[in-house]
Amino acid sequence: MEDSLASLPHRSPWDSEVFMVPLALEITLEMGGRGNLGIFEEVSVKEINITHHVKEGSEKADPQQFELRKVLGQGSFGKVFLVKKTTGPDAGQLYAMKVLKKATLKVRDRVRTKMERDILVEVNHPFIVKLHYAFQTEGKLYLILDFLRGGDLFTRLSKEVMFTEEDVKFYLAELALALDHLHGLGIIYRDLKPENILLDEDGHINLTDFGLSKESIDHENKAYSFCGTVEYMAPEVVNRRGHTYSADWWSYGVLMFEMLTGTLPFQGKDRKETMTMILKAKLGMPQFLSSEAQSLLRSLFKRNPSNRFGAGPDGVEEIKRHPFYATIDWNKLFRREIHPPFKPASGRPDDTFYFDPEFTAKTPKDSPGVPPSANANQLFRGFSFVAISSEEESQPLQGNSVSSIVQVYTLINVSQFNDAYEVKEDIGVGSYSICRRCIQKSTGMEYAVKIINKAKRDPTDEVEILLRYGQHPNIITLKDVYDDGRSVYLVTELLKGGELLDKILRQKFFSEREASAVLYTITKTVEYLHAQGVVHRDLKPSNILYVDESGNPESIRICDFGFAKQLRAENGLLMTPCYTANFVAPEVLKKQGYDAACDIWSLGVLLYTMLTGFTPFANGPEDTPEEILARIGSGKFSLTGGYWNSVSLEAKNLVSKMLHVDPHQRLTAAQVLKHPWIVHKDQLPKYQLNRHDAPHLVKGAMAATYSALNRNVPPMLEPVGCSILAQRRGVKKLTSTAL
Repeated sequence: MEDSLASLPHRSPWDSEVFMVPLALEITLEMGGRGNLGIFEEVSVKEINITHHVKEGSEKADPQQFELRKVLGQGSFGKVFLVKKTTGPDAGQLYAMKVLKKATLKVRDRVRTKMERDILVEVNHPFIVKLHYAFQTEGKLYLILDFLRGGDLFTRLSKEVMFTEEDVKFYLAELALALDHLHGLGIIYRDLKPENILLDEDGHINLTDFGLSKESIDHENKAYSFCGTVEYMAPEVVNRRGHTYSADWWSYGVLMFEMLTGTLPFQGKDRKETMTMILKAKLGMPQFLSSEAQSLLRSLFKRNPSNRFGAGPDGVEEIKRHPFYATIDWNKLFRREIHPPFKPASGRPDDTFYFDPEFTAKTPKDSPGVPPSANANQLFRGFSFVAISSEEESQPLQGNSVSSIVQVYTLINVSQFNDAYEVKEDIGVGSYSICRRCIQKSTGMEYAVKIINKAKRDPTDEVEILLRYGQHPNIITLKDVYDDGRSVYLVTELLKGGELLDKILRQKFFSEREASAVLYTITKTVEYLHAQGVVHRDLKPSNILYVDESGNPESIRICDFGFAKQLRAENGLLMTPCYTANFVAPEVLKKQGYDAACDIWSLGVLLYTMLTGFTPFANGPEDTPEEILARIGSGKFSLTGGYWNSVSLEAKNLVSKMLHVDPHQRLTAAQVLKHPWIVHKDQLPKYQLNRHDAPHLVKGAMAATYSALNRNVPPMLEPVGCSILAQRRGVKKLTSTAL
């Protein structure tokens, strides 16, 4: 079972009968036989002196020093709260507080609780969750841990299905350093799985949940308990012949396989069949994996633990030298100098966007605990602990640049939105959402609210991207977020200036110099997004607006990030067939992967239309869908004759390079900004362009293209819950086992 504070969107980590709670006072386990380790009812628990006391001069922590902010999880054993420290040098710091009821903990769970406490006290590593305080009252145990806002790796894997090899390489490299640190302290982790790997606010991993870990194991001694999550167990754990550190490296291989493929390497129809598959260790290796990845997996999935990578005298160094990690600078990785592939978005410091609203909507209340037996109180003597860093190094949490601009609220019903805003007329209606003007009642200020139907589209990416990048002056600003369970309400600035292309086409006098200034502003914004690994994927003219009537390039805003995605690798190809009408690259039509080059294609179409007054692939509403699709697919368009006679050669050159049919030969945003037509815009002609003066035909041509692309009947899909992956991940999480 997991202590995964951010894995709660799946289900509460308190639900399992076998709950792996945190940390222990040092104890000895007197065993009657080697096969009994882990059968805690048969274990004699003997108290010995602890080595970690409250730091001299530090005050002992107690519940009154922590202000309850939100409920992060709840179960029969207790609760997890988001709390804020109210006193001491770390006043204002946010933590996750796990509160356990002594009376409801079985003997084996009490032992695990104390085990986890001792391990976390001893561990100090950049990729392992930190324990700041541990204390108790008559009826409860309290563990104060890092509040990790980024969720767990399970959450991300469930959403992405599988990661790129670059993603996997990064996460596994950080994990290898964490496991090596534990092994160096004589600790076998024994419960490695995505649920127990959390992401901090920067995207680095933090290993958590040490309730199943075993201390004081060296290479000559073995543990014999049957524990962990069965799908991740090594063969020697399954057959109970004893296991050492190498069992963790088998689980490491299972995690690698799952992240790369989206499936588990050994999973039968039931528990018994799964265990049989593990003991046989016959792996069907997916051939789409790189040779380096396949080689590492084979080295990790050795039935004989002594032959397994990481089990030899060199330990983790053997893994670090493997060609799969050839591009990893391990020193920079340890110093957290390598940028993670995914940075979780967050607004305010106490934002719980990645947590289950079922819990965060509850009023935080730490109810009185029932006093346990006298024996239970004795068992937890010496439980209290204050981390040195809490007194010497901690500083109040500072909000990031986004949080100073964006206020995020997690609300539970639409009446709260209606209490704050008065909804007015519709601004636009789409397939998945409706946009309306609204007025904030407290200030009288006008805003726009985009109401997204969650049953039709997951708004997570859009919210994250706007939270993270909405501070850019040419990206629409997100003010509030509301969620009533059925719909998400995105409150943004109101763009009163109208659509960019409408305004330009109706402008009687328009020169190349003006067109260059407009394209510069838009491309500069797109370059910023691409540098952050974000592709918009829907840069049609209706998504580029003016915030006011001035028409100045500075007032341009890119909006509607409903189809936007965060790229997961430098060469990552996006396979989602997302496109809009005339502004779609040919490789999308051919259902090939595409990346940031599709945004440049769309900007090329926009530039073409600004310069001539008509679109490159449709002449008007009379064009047939087949004709339009054929032109887009071939990438053929004209740059000669007619209205092109008044356009400079530099402009034509830029259009041709932005609309190149081969995305690899198409200019990047950075290259567009270096093109002479952009760099020397102040030297461009000021005379009026001779453009086709028929804005209604442009709209008709675009509408015809939209119709051509949207006429295909979408495939009928079964509910997501019917898939094997969803049934395994969304319905019931894998639970840890301790028999």
